[in-house]
Amino acid sequence: MTTNGTIGTLLHHKGAQVWSLSAKATVFEAIQFLAEKNIGAVPVMDGEQIVGIFSERDYTRKIALAGKSSKATSVRDILSTAVVAVTSQHTIEEAMRLMTDNRIRHLPVIDNGKMVGFVSIGDMVNWIISAQSATIQQMESYLAGR
Repeated sequence: MTTNGTIGTLLHHKGAQVWSLSAKATVFEAIQFLAEKNIGAVPVMDGEQIVGIFSERDYTRKIALAGKSSKATSVRDILSTAVVAVTSQHTIEEAMRLMTDNRIRHLPVIDNGKMVGFVSIGDMVNWIISAQSATIQQMESYLAGR
């Protein structure tokens, strides 16, 4: 496992299961969904097309702090629509740079116009930690003559 792997390789190890919400869902339903899946963000779809990303941050800033009702507000009304995405061919390093530069924590993975995955900064950190551990083990085995 190398630290310069691709998003496609990360998805292969992580699994490409993608949960999503309809843009018609209420914010309350979206928060329930995030809690059920133990995730912090979810792509919002209109059919096969991604229209934005809904996150816990959207809820806290645009509903809770604004004093709005989560049961009366549609996800479409508050989701983040400036979607930054990667392809499965992007490297982990490129994806992390995009996240850092855009101050985001989640990236949809889109190949040939279709969403094939959704990765978080946590997924990438776990990848790098695993890659570094594997490298250390290989170096220790080499040095020990195994």
